[in-house]
Amino acid sequence: MAYQQGLYPLIKKQNLAKNIYDFTLLCPEIAKEALAGQFVHIKADGFLLRRPISICGINRQKGTLRIVFEIRGQGTEQIAGINEGELVDMIAPLGKGFTLLAKDKKAIVVGGGIGVPPMLEVASHYRENAAAIIGFRNAAAVILDKDFEKNWNKVILCTDDGSAGQKGFVTQALKSRLEAENADIIYACGPALMLKSIIDLANEYHIKCEVSLEERMACGVGACLGCACKTVKNGEEFFAHVCKDGPVFESKEVIL
Repeated sequence: MAYQQGLYPLIKKQNLAKNIYDFTLLCPEIAKEALAGQFVHIKADGFLLRRPISICGINRQKGTLRIVFEIRGQGTEQIAGINEGELVDMIAPLGKGFTLLAKDKKAIVVGGGIGVPPMLEVASHYRENAAAIIGFRNAAAVILDKDFEKNWNKVILCTDDGSAGQKGFVTQALKSRLEAENADIIYACGPALMLKSIIDLANEYHIKCEVSLEERMACGVGACLGCACKTVKNGEEFFAHVCKDGPVFESKEVIL
């Protein structure tokens, strides 16, 4: 389906942690077609460029999308100021989503910081067959851990300082998990350095892996070069658009 633009009501708003907001939007025609890993592009009043935000949850029966985002500048601060009952100017669904295997396959989803929200919809597909490894700076920054538990996912929580869950990085937890139990696929979203280490582990253990890249986007539909990233296919390097060709890529195609 082609993306759609419209004004959609914000029906639920929560503040999950400092500067992190959780929106539920009523948009039945978009929810019907949206896929895990895609994103929305939201207009911030007074700003020329829209802000891309990953889809956190899709409820096709209720016709809603859930997005969770962090205030990172004046644009996202303005969006965070939208109140329940007001309309959100949104283009969606955009980008290429994750490849979901049969529900009985074993999956590991790995998220770092604000890279955690897009992992929730993927993990909900696999239910008890998914392990969610989520990492944050400290206990105050932890979000969505209870949501993964509601999906019957095995949750492995990591914090840099050890104030919640286990101390250390998600990559350490992933390695321990792979040593204990194999998986059919790994999904990941987070900082580039984290993704590079996860890709290395996927290659080491010969496991299919898909990663969602975090990148600044201008147009959101592949018309500009604002989100170009280097990829490789059939031994040849070329630049792809994160917004159109991604944000999800096969790990073997990404050059980080």
